[in-house]
Amino acid sequence: MSSFLNGIERALVIAPHPDDEVLGCGGTMARLAAMGREVHVAVMTRGMAPRFSEEGVVAVKAEAHAAHAMLGVKATHWRDFPAAELDRVAHADVNAAMSELVREIAPDTLFLPFVGDIHLDHQLIFLSGMVAARPRSAVYPLRVYAYETLSETNWNAPGVTPAFHPNVFVDISETVDLKCRAFSECFHSQVQAFPSERSLEALRALALLRGATVYREAAEAFMLMREVG
Repeated sequence: MSSFLNGIERALVIAPHPDDEVLGCGGTMARLAAMGREVHVAVMTRGMAPRFSEEGVVAVKAEAHAAHAMLGVKATHWRDFPAAELDRVAHADVNAAMSELVREIAPDTLFLPFVGDIHLDHQLIFLSGMVAARPRSAVYPLRVYAYETLSETNWNAPGVTPAFHPNVFVDISETVDLKCRAFSECFHSQVQAFPSERSLEALRALALLRGATVYREAAEAFMLMREVG
């Protein structure tokens, strides 16, 4: 598992909405930052009136910055497409914004939400991420992974929509507490009481389950989309 992280110098985590990145990659982000690697987060949408209040949007953005600071993120990039309405945006525009991010940051590793998530924003962001990661020049992301998001990745239609079958696991035994703190102490607006999946207990339980799968105390699970060695 260490060799997987050792190959990463600059990672870009794409989040459809603030907190997706912490739920899916928080422990891995913290491990990479502790190793001295660059970790960037791009949040692709923001809440828009009347669906979301401006006060709430500002609060969530502040929560994200606090969580990212706790995890050691180098920079957070905001792209402000309408949250929960990404299907109303021309897909070419999202592709262009994602491609610009990849050119600007030049990550060697890209983390995307899973295409089978029930939230349409997640599906569309995955597709645009894969467009941006195309090997059409000498510089492109050498590794592309999809992460799982509690309450999104496992709520679609089993056997009908793509299923999340992880084939890469990152040991987060030393950073699981930091991940849980980044969610529970920073994302106050998103934390819910157990047995909701958006609870601290469920987040830790998933990390323990993924860890036990590979005989570790805690882990995050990913699906490898592409790797160039």
